[in-house]
Amino acid sequence: MRITDLLDKRSINLNAAPKTKNEALDMAVELMAKSGKIDDIESYKAKVYAREEESTTGVGEGIAIPHGKCSAVNAPGLAAMIIKDGVDFESLDDEPVRILFLIAAPNTEDNVHLDVLSKLSVLLMDEDFVAKLMQAGSPEEFLEIIDGADEEAKSIDERLEKEDDEPAKILAVTSCPTGIAHTYMAAEGLEKAAAKAGCAIKIETRGSGGAKNVLTDSDIESAECIIVAADAQVPMERFDGKKVIECQVSDGINKADDLIKKALAGDAPVYKAGTSETKESTSAKKGGGVGHKIYTQLMNGVSHMLPFVVGGGILIAIAFLIDGLNVDMNALSEAERSNFGTITPVAALFKTIGGAAFGFMLPVLAGFIAMAIGDRPALALGFVGGYIAANGKSGFLGALVAGFAAGYLIVLLRKLCDKLPEALEKIAPVLIYPVVGILVIGLGMTFIVEPVMGGINTGLNSFLAGMGSTSKVLLGFVLAAMMAIDMGGPFNKAAYVFGTASIAAGNYDIMAAVMIGGMVPPCAIALATILFKNKFTKEERDAGPTNFIMGLAFITEGAIPYAAADPLHVIPACIIGSGAAGAISMFFKCTLMAPHGGIFVFPVVGNAVYYVIALLVGTIVSTICLGLFKKKVN
Repeated sequence: MRITDLLDKRSINLNAAPKTKNEALDMAVELMAKSGKIDDIESYKAKVYAREEESTTGVGEGIAIPHGKCSAVNAPGLAAMIIKDGVDFESLDDEPVRILFLIAAPNTEDNVHLDVLSKLSVLLMDEDFVAKLMQAGSPEEFLEIIDGADEEAKSIDERLEKEDDEPAKILAVTSCPTGIAHTYMAAEGLEKAAAKAGCAIKIETRGSGGAKNVLTDSDIESAECIIVAADAQVPMERFDGKKVIECQVSDGINKADDLIKKALAGDAPVYKAGTSETKESTSAKKGGGVGHKIYTQLMNGVSHMLPFVVGGGILIAIAFLIDGLNVDMNALSEAERSNFGTITPVAALFKTIGGAAFGFMLPVLAGFIAMAIGDRPALALGFVGGYIAANGKSGFLGALVAGFAAGYLIVLLRKLCDKLPEALEKIAPVLIYPVVGILVIGLGMTFIVEPVMGGINTGLNSFLAGMGSTSKVLLGFVLAAMMAIDMGGPFNKAAYVFGTASIAAGNYDIMAAVMIGGMVPPCAIALATILFKNKFTKEERDAGPTNFIMGLAFITEGAIPYAAADPLHVIPACIIGSGAAGAISMFFKCTLMAPHGGIFVFPVVGNAVYYVIALLVGTIVSTICLGLFKKKVN
């Protein structure tokens, strides 16, 4: 297959004049549609825009290669635009884009087109080739220029395969999220830079077609330095003990000379498997170094926790639904209402399975935060600390503390064990790290974190009891806001226990404010992921709508991954909306005689219409706050 097999002359515009990046993308998608290779234009356009949200495809030197891969593409294709006056494309070098190739890739197992697209990406690194394209007078001439260059060029993977037996001093791995263009452009940039510096290099490309030119154990053993230019996950453990430079894939395109120079000088830290100490990425520097590192460690825990939250939460919501459809709430006693969700056998089964998944939620959060810091030895410590938090008084805030404490405890133990005799150092990972680490984290959680949280809990209950005789509306605001502060921690538990105790005393308005305060955060997050897509990662956006189900079922934990990922912005937004909902509920004297269940116990809510209004207002308020408080995701 040749490049021109993918490029229809109807999809070439040599005199494009878009005013903005979005206009350029829209024009390119329209050109692509003219070739008949798109079944659903809007779906394809959404994929192209989603790719731009991950990082700009303006690779520099006046070139942009946006792309979309989805089932809406019936055949691989290209569209091309020459923009004589240039357009601001938020390129990596801030230069306006003058030549743009849009790629359409189908979701198929046949990836023969990927070699062709990688060859085009590499050709665009040739200034003479680009200059000829810019001067083409017609689509036919444009195609002839590409065909001529295609005739002479080998695919990047063919050229990168080393035919001689001389071991390469420098190794490299390139990879980008979609693995279509940037992977190969970075490989080309590094290859050229190495040739200019007069050193041998072997480059492994990890594109959509899989890993090519894979580095062998002997390659790695003899290499002096390894460059990992990647925005996607790369197997790193094989580089343990070697000097490694980690950077964004765009650096392989735009800063290849600097990377090769740095590698030859040996100016790189020694990589230790599983640690992030070697990270030298541009994004880390832009994100504030330490702050960005903490964020990535946090997100490692959040991303692994998310399936437990979604799976467990939906199953528990189904349990409430089953009981809601099969049980007359008005005919139940107070004790029976407290078992809502487990009254019928089928509901009890769903609640048990969902509850089991929820039981793993905080240990997984803490465990994978710890692992991002201290590698595998920290995983066990994090699990133990998270388990203590989940079954104690500290909740998700305690799990966050446990995760970071466990990770840095392993870092400390590793440094201490480096000073031990070699024979003892070798047994550290299997004996010293788990025994000493688990003991220390367990003691810390038991005697420091949990007592502190317990003291906070006791104080809050006393505060709430004294407040009940002053302002009911203010009490409703405070109780509902507390449900959103830590979503399972001491504040949340204090409010919930106070609400359930009030049911026994006959004060049903307090429980109504408590439950609505716990329903707002997940509902608001679900709505915000739809309205403010640029404030959330793709993973968060995909999981967002499930929070409607959990929120309406009074499963506040659905908001925990979002609060854990960005606590300084998400928690205040949730507090404000929840507090508003609780105050409105109390103002209109809404009541609730069941301690949980969400919309499935609305039949026993007093003043249900006003209760729904309170929920809507609180959700909207929190959603607006999320849109204002959260920063755009880079």
